[in-house]
Amino acid sequence: MRITIVGAGYTGSTLATELATSHDTDLDVCLVGTPGNFGGGVAYGDARGEHLLNARAGHLGATADKPAGFARWLNLSERARDAFLPRVAYGEYLLDRLHEAEVASTNLTSLENEVIEIDRVHGKGYRVHLDDGSSFMSDRVVLAVGTLPPQRLPGVGPRLARHSRYIASPWQEGDLDRIDRDAELLIVGTGLTMVDIVATLNRRGHRGRIVALSRHGLLPQRHTEAPADPVELPPNLRKALRESDLHALVSAVRSVTRVVDDWRVVIDAIRPEIQACWRGMSQTQRGRFLRHVRAYWESHRHRMPPKAAAEIDDAIASGQLRIVSGRLLRAGITDTGLSALIRPRGSVDAERHDFDMLIRATGMDTDITRTTHPLIQHLVAAGTLQPDPLGLGVRVSPHFEVLDADGQPVSGLYCVGALARGDCWELTAINELRSATWGLSRRLRAAAGLAARDDDAGNDGHGTGDGSAHGDDSDLPTPRGMAPAARTGSTVWPSVR
Repeated sequence: MRITIVGAGYTGSTLATELATSHDTDLDVCLVGTPGNFGGGVAYGDARGEHLLNARAGHLGATADKPAGFARWLNLSERARDAFLPRVAYGEYLLDRLHEAEVASTNLTSLENEVIEIDRVHGKGYRVHLDDGSSFMSDRVVLAVGTLPPQRLPGVGPRLARHSRYIASPWQEGDLDRIDRDAELLIVGTGLTMVDIVATLNRRGHRGRIVALSRHGLLPQRHTEAPADPVELPPNLRKALRESDLHALVSAVRSVTRVVDDWRVVIDAIRPEIQACWRGMSQTQRGRFLRHVRAYWESHRHRMPPKAAAEIDDAIASGQLRIVSGRLLRAGITDTGLSALIRPRGSVDAERHDFDMLIRATGMDTDITRTTHPLIQHLVAAGTLQPDPLGLGVRVSPHFEVLDADGQPVSGLYCVGALARGDCWELTAINELRSATWGLSRRLRAAAGLAARDDDAGNDGHGTGDGSAHGDDSDLPTPRGMAPAARTGSTVWPSVR
């Protein structure tokens, strides 16, 4: 059996290492990703030294059974395990795990290519087409492509969208480096992406004013320096989660956070229950959550490291950074820069402001009906993928098999990661991703006749598991680029009606 994993960031590379084995086996694993994104993907591979992880190092092991693996890889002291380390370090950790699995395994091949099409072949599996014109057959395919290419911001005119004054993706190499230090900037988005952008601008000595705009104007809340002790949720909150009652859930969260010493422990205790709660919600309730609660949940759930929060505080206190709640109605090129028409929240009138550059920092795109991603476009057009009705990616079964346009599971085609959040909601952070990856790896190993992995050769999931006979990879393209595997604060919550 051959399993092809499309996307080599955290999810794809971790799944590949879970399926890798040093024993003879009929299972072939092919990991396909774009050059430069193996292991870390965009989130960790494209990060800079000033970009910090927003989770403590001691909890970021790549596999669910060894959550301290990252800390052990760095040989961190107990105190250092509570620190928020640079994201580039995590990308290096993931890449090292992948390299170790490639060297030790007999069934893992990596290809530096883009997958542009996947065609179902009746009774034979899937034909995977690469950007160099080659193709090969695969029995199973896992889509682990991460988030989609950024869409143009609403209100951005066609001339500006093609102009150098508009940065659609701040992590494209060199884009932030070309910003003049005195440039006046409009950043659309006030979440963690904006926080990272400000950190990079500070590192470069930026002097110009910065306006960060979002609908609610909410900054991410901040982590404490030291973790707090966990709490047990009260009965009314557990009942609201169990019954997927959004109104009762929000009401219970508001009441509980008023009486605990640190609201963060409440959010952290809710987090493991959110997927089941989300699955129990109707589409109407999910839509209501997205409209009224999402911004508040994400600002409290995805928090800033203390150092990053201090930088934001300093920038606001100095007057350089201003946080604005409102909507961008229109932005276009002028003779001297660009103009932006902004309607402040709660106002009927719009205001015109001039800037030198506009930076999109609105987070992840998951709407597969509007994407320019070639593979996802092809699969949607072929009816192989059913879009989530709320624009949250791909419809999947509880076991991450994708649903087709008729709502039927597509046998052997899986999607895991950000594009599956429509049926899970919480599926973008390491905790949830590693659990999903672990579960999917068990299903795939079982389908290949392999026992579930119960050891890792003594090495935090770097090693290989068990298996049985050897697979044929004669139609796989020659790997390029990578060595192939050897064949040996206070909380405020909205009202919800």
